[in-house]
Amino acid sequence: MTIHAFPVRIYYEDTDFSGNVYHAAYLKFFERGRTEFLRDLGIHHFELIEKGIAFAVRSMEIDFLGAARIDDLLTVTTEVTDTSGVRLSLKQTILRDQTVLTIAKVVVVAIKTSGGPARLPAELRARFAGDH
Repeated sequence: MTIHAFPVRIYYEDTDFSGNVYHAAYLKFFERGRTEFLRDLGIHHFELIEKGIAFAVRSMEIDFLGAARIDDLLTVTTEVTDTSGVRLSLKQTILRDQTVLTIAKVVVVAIKTSGGPARLPAELRARFAGDH
């Protein structure tokens, strides 16, 4: 699987009083990166929901290495590090130019929209492995 890249512009609403990005805003950027990663694989949340499946973040480990500031143009990268029947492990990075600002290790699980765990369909696992 190749690394997916998604651009994010920093707006006033993303920052705190100092003009730096507020730490919780990075979660939104990572979420957008994951959503666009799925979309580029042809996986759309509404189609999964129609099949009774959704994704939920099980765990996230974030390392803040540098600050993003208002008007910065950042890149959110997403890459699959592991898959199983119900889990998808990802590494996400936020960069300004070539400088790494934030790294996240994310575990996403499949759940039934009616509640409880769900298995990822084989076709999705194949797409995550780059076999599409």
